[in-house]
Amino acid sequence: MEVVVQRAVKQLKLPKPVIRTSPREDFVQVVHVPTWMWLERSTWGPVSASASVEGVTVTATARPRKAVWSMGEGGQVVCLGPGTPYSDAYDAKVSSPDCGYTYRRASVSSPGGAFTVSVQVTWDVEWHGGGQAGVVPGLVMTAQRQLVVDEVQAVVTR
Repeated sequence: MEVVVQRAVKQLKLPKPVIRTSPREDFVQVVHVPTWMWLERSTWGPVSASASVEGVTVTATARPRKAVWSMGEGGQVVCLGPGTPYSDAYDAKVSSPDCGYTYRRASVSSPGGAFTVSVQVTWDVEWHGGGQAGVVPGLVMTAQRQLVVDEVQAVVTR
């Protein structure tokens, strides 16, 4: 049974996470202003695959359990879902309801002038077949990108 389970798990095509932020990931993030983070919905959802060995068929279904974000300045955020995409329906100053981060310093002194942001999505796999069922925990898919973070200085005039 172990062989067919391993084959079914190997057949799973887990999607690579696609990082999105607000402000948009290709724009500058701002110190002390909330950054919203989320993953493309197409990369977050159940994925199934089946395999057969000697007449026994096993179906494995992977489901994402959590996303762990490393923000590049030492901070880490654990999100139990893909995150909420930002839209104009939200106040620009409000934090994400489920997956956000506020930078405390600029990235100017980092290599390339940007922080390397990475996300690790942990998937749990349930399988069934041949009158048996089980769980394979902890498959991980990762992605990373550079985010530039800058400070905005206010100028007071009279």
